[in-house]
Amino acid sequence: MQTRLARADVAPASTWNLDDLFTSPTAWEAELLAVDTACDAVSSYQGRLGQDAATLLACLTAVEALQLGYMRVATFAHLRNAQDGTDPQHQAAVARVSALGARLGSSIAFVDSEILALPDGVVQQFQATEPGLAVFKNQLQDLLDVRPHRLGADTERVLASLGEVMGAPYMVYNRAKSNDIQFAPFTDAAGTTYANSINGFESSFESHSDTSVRRGAWQSFSAGLKAYNHTFAATFATEVNKNVVMARLRHYASTEDFLLQPHKIPRPVYTNILQVIQTELAPHMRRYARLRQRVLGLDKLLYCDIKAPLDPEFNPRVTYDEGCALILDALAVMGPEYCDFARTAMTQRWVDRADNIGKSSGAFCASPYGVHPYILITWADTMRNVFTLAHELGHGGHFGLAMRHQRFVNTRPAMPFVEAPSIMNEMLLAQHILGKSTDTRMRRSVIMQVLGTYHHNFVTHLLEAELQRQVYALAEAGQSITAAVLNQCKGNILSAFWGDTVEIDDGARMTWMRQPHYYMGLYPYTYSVGLVASTAMANLVRDQGPPAVQRWLQVLKAGGTLRPLELLQSAGIDLSTPQPIHDAVAYVGRLIDELEASFAG
Repeated sequence: MQTRLARADVAPASTWNLDDLFTSPTAWEAELLAVDTACDAVSSYQGRLGQDAATLLACLTAVEALQLGYMRVATFAHLRNAQDGTDPQHQAAVARVSALGARLGSSIAFVDSEILALPDGVVQQFQATEPGLAVFKNQLQDLLDVRPHRLGADTERVLASLGEVMGAPYMVYNRAKSNDIQFAPFTDAAGTTYANSINGFESSFESHSDTSVRRGAWQSFSAGLKAYNHTFAATFATEVNKNVVMARLRHYASTEDFLLQPHKIPRPVYTNILQVIQTELAPHMRRYARLRQRVLGLDKLLYCDIKAPLDPEFNPRVTYDEGCALILDALAVMGPEYCDFARTAMTQRWVDRADNIGKSSGAFCASPYGVHPYILITWADTMRNVFTLAHELGHGGHFGLAMRHQRFVNTRPAMPFVEAPSIMNEMLLAQHILGKSTDTRMRRSVIMQVLGTYHHNFVTHLLEAELQRQVYALAEAGQSITAAVLNQCKGNILSAFWGDTVEIDDGARMTWMRQPHYYMGLYPYTYSVGLVASTAMANLVRDQGPPAVQRWLQVLKAGGTLRPLELLQSAGIDLSTPQPIHDAVAYVGRLIDELEASFAG
């Protein structure tokens, strides 16, 4: 039976090196204490922010330094916990930074309250007389934009001090997922027994070519989820109810409006993404489902079959080194600076690719300011891994460039833009491979990888966003959010999308349990925004070459100095209309057309 290694038994070469962040837990401890002490120092500005522009600048600069220091100690703790969530020391460190975060929030809560209490025009007057405040222009404007929703200074300070409690649903979810949930071994048709895990299922078994392995893993996986169905539902409900209460306290028209405020986009962009993609994409994906059922020779297509490879013999093993070489070839169009970053990231242990007990599932990129990005992935020698690594390198390249050209306070754009640079790399990878091959099997293999990207963002994540939309509406109407409610909603959403092409079983209805995005505001729909934008951008790069690349690189360097739609407009993409959404969905249809034709003979 296949077994997973303990973290201590993993080869260091396949892990990230966190020494560039902190050389030891002792060094981390010292910085954590320094940040804690700095929380008290910031209080010296309390009651003085209306005094003059210089005082306001000094305070904002001190807060920026405090937040930067906290981000670094928090990143170190979370990365160690992600590499092995079973380690009690890692769990304790995460709890400590969570408590520190709440203390930090409470210590600086007066800043926003005092700025908002200034008479109209004072902030603008300070900005006109103090050039140093230009760095904080966006931060100050964002603050003024939420003035109608701010509460009293004492209330804001109390809410800030409850930051650790507010984050408890996410913490409980992650703790249970990485430490407690267990999956029984399963046996395939040949009698081989496999160990199962979240990482193992999502990186290998979910897309396994052997139906008995795929379905056996699915039964084991679904049973493991079911054991936590009510616990995870209670955690989900707590997160939902927290946001509903906060939206009402702050006098937003709806919880969606409250959660969309920091996204800095017009609400029609959000509604267009949800409505247009679900309506126009469903017929294409149903065609893809029918093709999969026919090619695989299945009497019915189960939910666990929707990622099964259609040509498994043409799915050769891709080692990590081979995947890195392919990515570098594909990113050559982005120029030497970008490619040098990608090469360094993949060869200097910025990537953690091992599979071990307690490791966080999925993939992510963390970018501590002033250091360099760190990428987590579980490498299983598949082409899907290559696309995922390219995706995370897109995040790393984005924030790597932003960190070089922007202050910490202006590094990160609003959420709707965040996924565009990452998915852009996937599109460039696909274009590169398709542009080099006329072989039918090679092209359809790559098309299936690209469709995997669209499935991930236009289906998996978008239907998460649809679940959020429905659940928040239910909660606002007074409906209790239980496991039965979540299972039913998710099942209905999947059935509406897939029609009669896919059998939606109990495991499918519980797929809301798999993703942490429900604890990150309205994050899920932003993946689709990123895919729409990157589809358009990749086409511009293909058609225009270096001028389009230079525009894109400038947008990446801009960090958070512009709003999402302004960033996209600078690159040459107009998302104020639904046309780019229509274009991206139509592109999916053309990919499926070619895929169907490749199997017609």
